[in-house]
Amino acid sequence: MKTRTNRLVIISQILNTQQIKSQNELLKKINDKGFNCTQATLSRDLKALKVGKIANNEGAYYYSIPTAKAAKKISDSSTSYVHNGFVSIDFAQNMAIMKTIPAYASSLAMTIDMANAYEIAGTIAGDDTILLIPRDGVSEIDLRNRLILIFPELKDRIRR
Repeated sequence: MKTRTNRLVIISQILNTQQIKSQNELLKKINDKGFNCTQATLSRDLKALKVGKIANNEGAYYYSIPTAKAAKKISDSSTSYVHNGFVSIDFAQNMAIMKTIPAYASSLAMTIDMANAYEIAGTIAGDDTILLIPRDGVSEIDLRNRLILIFPELKDRIRR
């Protein structure tokens, strides 16, 4: 079964290895890989991946996904965004539930995912909630400490 996650991975692989200039070109490549994707779905996927356009050496524009380094720069320059968007964190069944103000969850989850932290197997973001799924054997304290490394400005708000 071809899921959204599989599609996002394929989009990332395509955009990281090829210079794609249009959504139509990307849509054809995705459909060639066996996904039944519409332009509207692709637009939502590009937004979720924070895809933008950058110029190559010839001045032509192509799609690009922010790297972890770029995400860190964005995170560093938007400290107030993170600080103001974060509401709380709670733990249940060895998972973390992070509450944000509406519309902040996907951006914060992307920052967490791009940190490639060993302790975090993955995130699921809604509009104002992020589910953080830790790897087996990772404690609540380990997870809190990793989040503080990712979001230093939240140190006093994440600690117990």
